[in-house]
Amino acid sequence: RFAVSVGYWKDPYIQYFVRQAKERKAPEINRGKLEQEWGHLTCYYARVHGVSYLIKAFLEKTQCNCQIVNLGAGMDTLFWRLKDENLLPRKYFEVDFPMIVARKIHNIKSKPPLSKPIMESHSGDSLLIDSHSLDSSRYSIVGADLRCSSDLEEKLKKHGLDVHLPTLLVAECVLVYMTPQQSANLLRWAASTFPVAMVINYEQVNMGDRFGQIMIENLQRRQCNLAGVELCSSLDSQRERLLASGWEDARAIDMMKVYSFLPQADVKRIEALEFLDEKELFEQLMQHYCICWASKDSSNL
Repeated sequence: RFAVSVGYWKDPYIQYFVRQAKERKAPEINRGKLEQEWGHLTCYYARVHGVSYLIKAFLEKTQCNCQIVNLGAGMDTLFWRLKDENLLPRKYFEVDFPMIVARKIHNIKSKPPLSKPIMESHSGDSLLIDSHSLDSSRYSIVGADLRCSSDLEEKLKKHGLDVHLPTLLVAECVLVYMTPQQSANLLRWAASTFPVAMVINYEQVNMGDRFGQIMIENLQRRQCNLAGVELCSSLDSQRERLLASGWEDARAIDMMKVYSFLPQADVKRIEALEFLDEKELFEQLMQHYCICWASKDSSNL
């Protein structure tokens, strides 16, 4: 939300899910801290645009005759942003832990700018909503544990998942919190369930070096354990895990590369928002996150 308020990208919906960030101290008070923060904000910017580029490419290829399953979606606002751009798939699913889902549904029910677009896109029978799930004709939120694929599939099918539709699965900083076996099971389930599918995974990479170790230690100090970090050792290890799980084609690029691909006029604009000349930390950070994507394509899309 802070990045949006500063102007890194537009998201009119995040304000309904996240409280306003506290005001920051002036740059000269804590330049090192600000340098780090600038790096993280720009990394977020590259992530939002990089993931969005792949999602829109999939929607274009399928002419929106597809479904999206956002795994570990949290307070993500993509459904509303796609609706605004007239890019909604046939159905958009979100999955997260029941506790997170309950919080999101409470926000949607209590805030008309969130509930109204769901009602506008809904057709057919009455909209179903309870504390741990929401189901409309175009948007569903499902409370489930991604570590249990059979339960996940059952709940998604109950909410109208069609395994014959081209399907895009999105996981942003999700698989790294699962053990390698658990994430492999999830990826294998997806690859074996949908004949035409794509998966996008955004998470850490190059975690074996000193910078990666410091990132891990910082997270551990906050009781945040990256159970799947061994699969984040390189771009090759990220690609291989996808191929080993049954995906036909897999690619991975670090966020520095993503940043270089983004429209340069917009990159100049965001670099001018909070100009800082020391970019070494930023580059290190960007080299320790990546976007990977894989596909299987029986109908040659």
